[in-house]
Amino acid sequence: MNSTACLANGIQALGLALPQQTQIRLLEYLALVRKWNRVHNLTAIREPETMLIRHLLDSLSILPYIAGPRVIDVGSGAGFPGIPLALARPDWHVVLLESNHKKTVFLHQARIELALKNVEVVAERVENFHSTDGFHTVISRAFSDLGDFVNLAGHLCAEGTNSGRLAAMKGVYPDEELAQLPAQFVVEDVLSVAVPGLEAKRHLVMMKHV
Repeated sequence: MNSTACLANGIQALGLALPQQTQIRLLEYLALVRKWNRVHNLTAIREPETMLIRHLLDSLSILPYIAGPRVIDVGSGAGFPGIPLALARPDWHVVLLESNHKKTVFLHQARIELALKNVEVVAERVENFHSTDGFHTVISRAFSDLGDFVNLAGHLCAEGTNSGRLAAMKGVYPDEELAQLPAQFVVEDVLSVAVPGLEAKRHLVMMKHV
């Protein structure tokens, strides 16, 4: 199955409706990642179909559970899940926060080549970055520990009646990490997420500051 059909089938299986032009741009983004990956080693995954499933579809699988319009992807790396979310939701403002210089150079280039007007790239460590407006969703796919994630990124959540949420993309159900979560954060939900073509377990942990 070619990439176009694989992506279209995956999007349909996720219950999403994305315009054809958006799907084309998603594949253009993936091609850009593959191109840069030959030199800069952005991701250990190199096989095109595996990359499409484990990166693109994995990123898009959380779309129904994420609230905008202000979203920040903490430790964005090569732009997953931030860029796929930004492509799928052009009405959102998505910040890609990444401290690695090599990766931020790529993110800037991806923003230019894909004309991502709703994307902002910030080269900064999460604990040093502050936003006056805050974010409705603070998401990460890269943090290994929930406690570290909420302690370092919790200050980025919007405050008030429309307060922000922290969303952590995890593999297996993170029992031990949930048990050690700091008392000032509460888990709202742990969602089991199915990624088409991927047998491995995926969970999305939704948390908020109390």
